[in-house]
Amino acid sequence: MDNSKIKDLLDNIEKVIVGKTEKIKFLITGLLTNSHVLIEDVPGLGKTMLALSLSKSVSGKFKRIQFTPDLLPSDVTGGYVYNPKSGEFDFREGPIFANIVLSDEINRTTPRTQSALLECMQEYKATIDGKTFILPQPFMVIATQNPIEYQGTYPLPEAQVDRFLMKINMGYPTEEEEVKVISGQKQVHPVETLSAVMSLEEVVKLQEEVKRVQVMPNILNYIVKIISLTRKRDDIKVGASPRASISLMKASCAWAFIEGRDYVIPDDVTKLATWILQHRISLEPKSLIVGKTAEMVIAEIIKEIPIP
Repeated sequence: MDNSKIKDLLDNIEKVIVGKTEKIKFLITGLLTNSHVLIEDVPGLGKTMLALSLSKSVSGKFKRIQFTPDLLPSDVTGGYVYNPKSGEFDFREGPIFANIVLSDEINRTTPRTQSALLECMQEYKATIDGKTFILPQPFMVIATQNPIEYQGTYPLPEAQVDRFLMKINMGYPTEEEEVKVISGQKQVHPVETLSAVMSLEEVVKLQEEVKRVQVMPNILNYIVKIISLTRKRDDIKVGASPRASISLMKASCAWAFIEGRDYVIPDDVTKLATWILQHRISLEPKSLIVGKTAEMVIAEIIKEIPIP
């Protein structure tokens, strides 16, 4: 299985994002499954830059939406504008009509505007004034949010959070990595000189190749057992839905492809389980009081289930 294009894409993004190979691979996993990724971390760690680097590495249409409390749904999807010359209403596309859409600080806008993304993310189409418009392919939403500053924010509804394939965080760089980051930006930001290494046609072709990655029945059973256990534990209030099973299976196929295999192994599943599930489960208050986190509970679940 030829995944040389994936290596080119990874190397290109790493010119900008230093020391975050795994997180870049997670974002590429989202691209290969034609899915969406939520990046949650404190300001200044490169969330927006990671999304921008991916978009510049793929020669497609890129749009950025800076979410604010006064943003309207039509600012996302577009709408009809009166044309005085023709006397008719012309449709103007919103920023959602792009291949990669960066939704920056998505939790800063109202639920009404957040919901404008829902149909787009799930159905890959937008309904405006009763008319349906098909979004370009591939289509990927990369959203960012700040987890520490809640003043003037609107938490994402569960229905929308579930639309994201995975929720990842960037994490602080090491001292050596930070030296590379600041020295690399002394003259000019490396993202400004980044060029595309993959066409849209190649992205679609790779997405089709990922669909041909084999998943054996024992791996499928392993995935279902992990998801099923999230619904049975006392420390989890709301377990993961079947969409989580599908997401974990698709992401595992993409991860196997990135690693150069045409078949999924249990390690692919365990590698991705936390990132696929942490935003899809809700813990009981008693678990939160004793300091448990979704990541800790998922790790316990994986330990409980025998590896096939």
